Amino acid sequence: MFQNASDLAAMAEALSRSTDYRVLRRLVPRPTSMPPSGQETKIGILLDTETTGLDHSTHEIIELGMVKFDYTPDGRIVGVRDTFSAFNEPSAPIPPEVTALTAITDGMVAGHRIDEAAVNAFVEGAVITIAHNSGFDRKFAERYWPAFEGVAWGCSATEIDWRGHGFAGAQLGYLLNGAGFFHQAHRAVDDCHALLEVLNFTLPTTGVPALAALLENARQPTVRIWAEQSPFELKDSLKRRGYRWNDGSDGRPKSWHIDVCETALDEELTFLRTEIYLRHVEPRLQTLTAFTRFSSRV
Repeated sequence: MFQNASDLAAMAEALSRSTDYRVLRRLVPRPTSMPPSGQETKIGILLDTETTGLDHSTHEIIELGMVKFDYTPDGRIVGVRDTFSAFNEPSAPIPPEVTALTAITDGMVAGHRIDEAAVNAFVEGAVITIAHNSGFDRKFAERYWPAFEGVAWGCSATEIDWRGHGFAGAQLGYLLNGAGFFHQAHRAVDDCHALLEVLNFTLPTTGVPALAALLENARQPTVRIWAEQSPFELKDSLKRRGYRWNDGSDGRPKSWHIDVCETALDEELTFLRTEIYLRHVEPRLQTLTAFTRFSSRV
């Protein structure tokens, strides 16, 4: 029998009160609005890119999506100011595997260019840019639009301890389900709308929005440790510890490296001296902040 919207809403509400069921609602993007008057707010940008490949120095952006939102100092999202969605035609045909993954075809991007002035105007006034993989998106964004070099960045995939908050992983669709929604992503901006609701989700372990947890971690300096000239036969130990390999092609050291919070620095240096080098060493250290973290410039 046909059910109208109010009937379906009542059914969903009844199911959600039971411990035997979980209800997922289709994500409907929030409408744009001006920030509420008389309330202190800041501006953030959610950003997602689709590209022809993984190498930020050789592959190209084919789509940029952004959502500009307002939030309070304690990390509560209060509204969406604007959205941005644009295609960019690359210099070569889009690889078939990229089209299969993104559903973006050569015909969709033909003749399109992303206007740098429009991007600059959109991000003006924002105090932070957030992506769900900032280690990927920031490098591409900075290459195309230098305006992203001078702003703080946060990563919703790595700067929230999702497992510690009861989630089995940090995949965006999975987190969105945990927040009570599902979506059928087709455009980069759709993933930005999904990320907005994920960051708006109240973490059950702390009772604060996920955005607040991200902002707290993004504000903390971290230290990058370069384990240069570490023994090759101990590479698996470094990998298990969370170290990543850099091949040196980007001008940075050809070395394993890891980013740790300042409070964990001494413990990590002890690990290197006792488990890897078996002697006292003073590895190369770099202090990172939200203004430099995830950038290819460090």
